[in-house]
This record gives sequence, structure tokens and C-alpha cells, in this order.
Amino acid sequence: MSKLHLLLALFICVTCMSCSCDKPDKPNILWIYVEDLSPDFTCYGNNLVNTPNVDRLVENGILFTNIHMPASVCSSVRSGIITGLMPTTLGLHNHHSSRDLASAIFLPDSIQTIPELFKEAGYFTFNHGKDDYNFWYDRRNLYEGEFRSIGMYGMQGLKIDWNARDEGQPFFGQIQLYGNKHIYNRKFKEKVIRPIDPNSIEVPPYYPDSAFIRQELAVHLECVELTDYEVGQIIERLKSDDLLENTYIFFFSDHGMRLWRHKQFLYDAGTNVPFVMAYFGEDGVIKKGSINNDLISGLDIGTTSLGLADIEIPSYTEGADFLSEDYTPREFVISTRDRCDFTIDRIRSVRTDEFRYIKNYFPERPYMQANYRDEWKITQRMRALANGNMLGDIPAMFWSDKRPKEELYQVDTDPHMIHNLADEPAFEAQLVQIRSLLDKWEQETNDKGQHPEGADGLRFMFNRWGEQCINPEYDQFK
Repeated sequence: MSKLHLLLALFICVTCMSCSCDKPDKPNILWIYVEDLSPDFTCYGNNLVNTPNVDRLVENGILFTNIHMPASVCSSVRSGIITGLMPTTLGLHNHHSSRDLASAIFLPDSIQTIPELFKEAGYFTFNHGKDDYNFWYDRRNLYEGEFRSIGMYGMQGLKIDWNARDEGQPFFGQIQLYGNKHIYNRKFKEKVIRPIDPNSIEVPPYYPDSAFIRQELAVHLECVELTDYEVGQIIERLKSDDLLENTYIFFFSDHGMRLWRHKQFLYDAGTNVPFVMAYFGEDGVIKKGSINNDLISGLDIGTTSLGLADIEIPSYTEGADFLSEDYTPREFVISTRDRCDFTIDRIRSVRTDEFRYIKNYFPERPYMQANYRDEWKITQRMRALANGNMLGDIPAMFWSDKRPKEELYQVDTDPHMIHNLADEPAFEAQLVQIRSLLDKWEQETNDKGQHPEGADGLRFMFNRWGEQCINPEYDQFK
């Protein structure tokens, strides 16, 4: 080999080594985590909104249509996803648990959170926004960066992103978006991309077709468009930092929109959320522009993230890596609801491809027993209509004084889950079969919701909410 060829070969070798230092061997993982948002984007068939940025994610990734969260309220969902375990398995099922040391719940030493596993693998980890986990933890073990307490919502990471990491270090990050909670911002109307005409809304049959309901649903769609704009900003930041083509983006919501029968309840409207996974590079492992209709659990998000980073998935996890070669689609997904704020309840649900089964453990308590929504004018209006027998037969069912012990809905023919088939003889076999799935799951996982919440946790809620705590479980503090 001539000296010229030798020098050329050395130059190419050094150049290649230099390039490999600029780009991490492992991919980056980014969760765009949204609050209180239902799947009402253009890519999900809603033609009243304009959501080009989430559509752009779909063009470069997978649209999931049938994901269901392990619970229907934020802290329980977040506790499940970040551990890879059902919140009921670890006793993290009651909303806003562990908010003081007296009622603290500690994870077993054998359990590591998803960010801790990423940290051990050399990743830079951050969470810009609230954590809202129902266990006691040292946040520095999970995430880098400064943080502050936000009271009932736990801890919040201050402004931080991937630029705080070491050069060449891969990152696992979370960016929290307000979603439907944008409406609580005094400047919300100034931020709205464009007003949505309430008269264009198709009102679900479980709501009265009234102007105030239409306005509420229109505002939700305005939040959808605002969220889409924020997603676009994140995409452009990744692109400008030359990270877009080596970052897997997970876009999802914690549960459905804020209204009754959605958030905090276990119908599809409460547990089914928007979920898109995207990768803008050319060497990813996902089929771009594809649609996945399999039953997916929210627990699978963390597990699949670990798989993408080639991090060993703990044997204890209840999540599945839906991108692995040996992945088998789920036959059903379990979702749970327990105490939410001061409202004590217990509901369990099994979602299969064909049916949604719901078991109410307090059938003597109304669906809309005393709860935090009572302060809303829209709730007060609904109660007045219900008390005056002016809601209509279908909406009135949700505002009755009691509820059935079991509910069974056929998904394809009854997507709004209005017609309860639990007492129909023609569906007795399906009811028995799906009921047995829940019974078996409760036993195998030792569902902690079978046991009453401890006095310390209830006392914290009683001290926070006072006279609004009317469930008999609070009588011990009166």
C-alpha cells in the first residue's frame, strides 16, 4: 500500500470514529406525556380539528387505536407506568397517596423505576413537569435537574431538557403537557389556535344535547389543537439540536378528558387514550405510517422503551415489549379505579377485543357520589337537570342513586357503552367467562384494593378536604 493510500485510510478511519462520537450508539427516548386528553385528533378520525404535528408523528411511526391505561386518574396511571406494574400490585392505587411521611408507601428494594433502569444503563434522565407518583422516593435517583414540591401533585421537575446531558450521552426524557387542563389557565383563550364551533359537535348519547355540554366539548377540541401546536414545537427543537433522527418519540395521554364518564371511570372514554410512537430516522425498528389495533396496556410503554434501548426488562414487570420478536398480543387489559381525592370507590374493569366488563364494588353508592367536580358550574347544572328529571333516559342513568354491581358492553355495536348486557340471558356465557378473568387476576396479583386504605392515608385526605369527606370511612376522624 502506498503512503498516499495509507494516509487516506487513516483519515477515513479517524473520520468515522469522530462521527460515531457525535451520535450515540443507543437511541434517545422521549415521552410527550399529556394530561386529560381523549383521542380526538385528525389521525383518529376527528375532522373538526386540525392537528398536523401529531399527524406528522403518525406518518413517521405507529398509530395505536386500542391502548387502555391501567387506571383512569393521573397519579395511579403514572405510578403504574413508571414502575411497569399495576398500581394495585404495589398498593399505589389510591389517588394522591404518599403525600406526607405518615402515609408514605415505599417501593420494595427489588423494584426499580423505569428512569432508574435507564440511569444505570448510562442514560441522562429528566422529567420536565410533574411526577405525581403514589410512592415515597428520592427524586434524584430517578431524574437529573432541579425540582420543587407542588403539594398534592408531588414533585415537579423545573425546566430542563436533553441539552443538560454530557456530549454524546443518550437520554430518556419526559415532557409534560397540560392537555385538557389548559382550560384552568387564565390566558387559555389567548392561546387557543382557533375557536371550535360548538354547533358542529356530535354529543355522545350519555350527555344531554345542551349548549353548555357542546361548549365544554368544543373547549376540549381547542385543547387538542393547542397540544398539537406544542408537539410541533418539541419536534422542531429536536430537529434544530440534530436529535430528531435518533429519538423515539412516545406521545400519549394519562387518561380521558375531564368530564364525568371519562376521567376517573372505566369506560373506553376514560381509559382509551391517544398513543403514537414515532421515529424520524431511517434505521428504526417500527413500520412508519402503520396502524396497530391490538389491545395494549399503558404499562407496555415503559417496557417497550427499555427494549428499544436494549436494557434488560425486569422479570417482575407486568408490561410487555410490543416491539419484541416474541411479543404475543394481549387477550385483555385490566383497568382500576379506587379512591379519587376524597371520594372512596372501587371499580375494576376487563377490556377484551369484544367486550368491556365493569365490576362496581360499591353499587349502593352513586356513580356521581360527592366528588371534586361538584364545585364546577357544569356539574351543578347537571345535578339540577337530574333532580328535575330533565336529563333524558340515557344521561339520567349515570346520575341515579345507585348503580349495577356488574356491567357488560359489546364494544363494536355499542361503542359509547350504553346498553348493559350483564342481565341478558343471551350473554350469560360471556359474562361468566370475563368475570372469571377478573377473579383470577385479583388473586394472582393480590390486588391491594381488596383491603381498606390505612388510617394515615384517609386522615390526610380528611384534613385536606374536610366536610366534603362524607363517605363512612371518614367517620373515625369526626
